[in-house]
This record gives sequence, structure tokens and C-alpha cells, in this order.
Amino acid sequence: MSRTLVVTNDFPPRQGGIQTFVAALLARRPPDSLVVLASRSPGWEEHDAALPYPVVRHPTGMLLPTRSAARAAVGLARRFGCDTAVYGAAAPLGLLAPALRPAGVRHQVGITHGHETGWVAVPGGRRLMRRIAGDLDVLTYISEYTRSRLEPALAGRARMTQLSPGVDVDTFSPAVDGAEVRRRYGLGEDPVVVCVSRLVARKGQDVLVAGWPRVLARHPGARLLLVGGGPDEPALRRAVEAGGLSGSVVLTGPVAPGQLPQHYAAGDVFAMPCRTRRGGLDVEGLGMVYLEAAACGLPVVAGTSGGAPEAVQDGVTGCVVADPHSAAGVADTVAALLDDPARARAMGAAGRAWVERRWSWTHIAATFAELLEPDAAGAPDRTGA
Repeated sequence: MSRTLVVTNDFPPRQGGIQTFVAALLARRPPDSLVVLASRSPGWEEHDAALPYPVVRHPTGMLLPTRSAARAAVGLARRFGCDTAVYGAAAPLGLLAPALRPAGVRHQVGITHGHETGWVAVPGGRRLMRRIAGDLDVLTYISEYTRSRLEPALAGRARMTQLSPGVDVDTFSPAVDGAEVRRRYGLGEDPVVVCVSRLVARKGQDVLVAGWPRVLARHPGARLLLVGGGPDEPALRRAVEAGGLSGSVVLTGPVAPGQLPQHYAAGDVFAMPCRTRRGGLDVEGLGMVYLEAAACGLPVVAGTSGGAPEAVQDGVTGCVVADPHSAAGVADTVAALLDDPARARAMGAAGRAWVERRWSWTHIAATFAELLEPDAAGAPDRTGA
């Protein structure tokens, strides 16, 4: 069996969306087909001991395309006979690709996420991304939005194929019980609007809070559950206090990944009105939280940033708010779903079915397996052999 070298800075036990994405892809590959080169993060020894494939940790907290990292990657490729390499984040680790060709790695795949759209928006970053793409056989993208930004800038330097994150449809399921979370935060049987995300400006929790009095005017018993931590938490808490909303808005702070399904399940509607910021440099690549919420059977309310609308079938699995900056518009969309529980439940059921069909890890893992095969990918042999 051929073996794949995975070079990634983003890997558990460090938490984050890219880390989760990469680990989930690898969990669905034959263990004896993998070897991983990653950076170190607290708890890595215990974490790696439980994995069925070898992980080598470079002695750094951030893996960058340095000469030292190149030597380590080349050494692993030769030691394990790797003929394929995958970069957990193509930018910047894809810069290591030329060093691996002489070591027998003939097929190289770079995964992109969302931040790369910011890279290609500025001249220096665009030049670097073109250089990276030119040394890879396949560059993936997570949404049509990110493809639309990357492909013109890269000018055909690598074949591009969609590889989106997937949803564990057994973990995120309508069968998950959110009753304990409701008890913990004193939510009772009231209608709950939940947002699961980092508390940063792009995600739109501030707009939810600003519009919450408008929701309460139609649904006085409703609760807003903001799940997660982040730099905007102090400002959000101040806004809740200043608006007299402490009795109906709950900020949970950071929540362990394993507890997230129960927090989704505590809600009746999911809302994250994300909006693009900083002239297009701060943008939502896709929005996996919408798909996780849908997998739990919730209707979703999304913003228009980047690829977020691709994670919602507008009017079917949820609603895309035309102006996510508008507190009134967001509030009215949320309130309309609370007005009509039957419609909300139908959207939740449609969302669950869509995620099972299109976004499950079974589907995504099959795509990933195809990308690792040079012949199936239609990529040229760049070893010069």
C-alpha cells in the first residue's frame, strides 16, 4: 500500500476548525497508509499515543516551511516510502513541495480553507499562492465562493477540486438530547435561538444581541444562547447588560468540542448572521456550524459572507438574511421562524436530509480518497522520471 505524508501545523490536540477537518479526514484513511509531520501543542504526547498511525512532532509550536521542516519532511518521506503528500493548509506549507519531489513524492495535494482568499487579494500574498499552486498537483477549495476568489488569481497553476469539511451525522443528530444544557442555563421550555461560534465580529453575535429586543417583542419568553468564547466576549456581555437583556441572553463561554451537539440540540433555531469585514479580507469560507446545526434538525439563519450561503438551501433548510448588518432584518427573520414552529421543523428535517446526502463524512472521505490517487486526479507526474 502506498503511504501518504501529511504535513500540517493544524492538528489536534490544538483546537480549531482546520485541526478538526484534517483529523477527520485522516480518521477515515487506512492507518498504515499515513504518517504525519506536525507541530507541538500542549498534550500532544498523550494524544498521539492513542492514534493508530505514526505522528512525528517537529520541535516547534508552529510548523513553517523552514529548512529544518523540509529536512524533517524529506526524511519521513524516504523512511516510510511516501509517494503522496498532503498539506493540511496549503499556505504556507505547500512551499515544501519542491523539496519532496526528489524524495519520491510524486503526487502532492494542498488543502485550502478560507484565509487564502485574503492572501490572493494582496499582491505579495497572490505571488506566494501562485508559487505554491505551481508546485502542487491538486489544490482543494471548500466552497464555490473560495474557488471563485482563488482560481482567477492562480491562473491555472494547479488543478482545483472541491474538498469541503464534513459532518459526523451520528454525533450531530436530531436524536441528541439538549435537556441537560437547558437545565444548566435555566432555559426551561422557552423557545431558544442558539449560535455556536467563536465570539468575533465577523460572526454577527453583536447583531443578534442588538436585534434581540425586537424578537422579544413577538416572543417574550424567548432565549438567546451564545455558545463559545473569543475576543468579543467582554463587549457582548456589556451590550447584554446595557440592553437589560441578562434575563434572556446567555453567554456560555468556551465549550469543549464533545459538548457541542448537546448545545445545538438545546436550540429551536440556529442563527449566525456572519458578514464580510475589512474590505473582503475577513470572510466566512463556508460555515460548518450551519451544517452541524442542520444535522441536528435545526432550521438555520445565515449571513451573506463568503461561502456561508452555500451551507444553506435558502427557504428550504433555513434562511439567508440579505443584510446581515441589519439588526432589524436579522431579528425579523429569526422571529418569523419562532412564529411558525411547523415551518421551522420542516426546514430542520430538510436540512438533516441534505447533510446526510451531501455533507456527511462518508461522502467527503470518498472524495479525499480519490484525490490521493494520481491517476484518478489526472495530475501530471512532476518528478521528472
